[in-house]
Amino acid sequence: MQRTIRSFVLRQGRISNAQRRAYETLLTQYGIPYSENALALNQVFGRNAPKILEIGFGMGGTTATIAHRHPENDYLGIEVHTPGVGSLLNQIEQLGLTNLRIIQHDAVEVLHDMLPIDSLDGVHIYFPDPWPKARHHKRRLVQPQLIARLCELLKSNGYVHIATDWEDYAEYILQVLTQEPQLINIASGYAPRPDYRPMTKFEQRGIELGHDVWDMIFRKKVFV
Repeated sequence: MQRTIRSFVLRQGRISNAQRRAYETLLTQYGIPYSENALALNQVFGRNAPKILEIGFGMGGTTATIAHRHPENDYLGIEVHTPGVGSLLNQIEQLGLTNLRIIQHDAVEVLHDMLPIDSLDGVHIYFPDPWPKARHHKRRLVQPQLIARLCELLKSNGYVHIATDWEDYAEYILQVLTQEPQLINIASGYAPRPDYRPMTKFEQRGIELGHDVWDMIFRKKVFV
């Protein structure tokens, strides 16, 4: 699949010794290599349980916390940056998580090539890069075509949960989600932060400074 505009820039970044050790020793255990073949998710996790996808987990703190608090679900995280992957692998080991796997690859290609139709119970996209300059808006992850693809991957009544701290991006995301005919808003506009999404230290500091965070939660319609 040809992909010309990406929603991320690969930066070298600094990787700590702990992240490097986790990356070198744990990726083969908890990582899934990119492939053009669809995954059998129940086989990957060794059980039949709800499957939640997170796109762009950053340093993985929120992802690990959610997976730790909800062992009844299986979580698949996608991230391209090696320090973040190493950080989450370290947390998987420290918390003894068995319900979390990682794919280090471009999320758009993973969505098109690796995930089966009607296989997901939920999708989390938390604080995606806002690309604030107008000329860079085309790089934003959340676009109508991405949401349409997520709807194909979601089971009926599955949900999409997106959070951002950029108001203009929130307005755009809400518009895109609202215009997707397969989705319905569970709230009237923006949704309160649900209990399952922990508040990060960065988010808490922002709120204390008067910054807002917008959560949007839509469910896939049940067609009969």
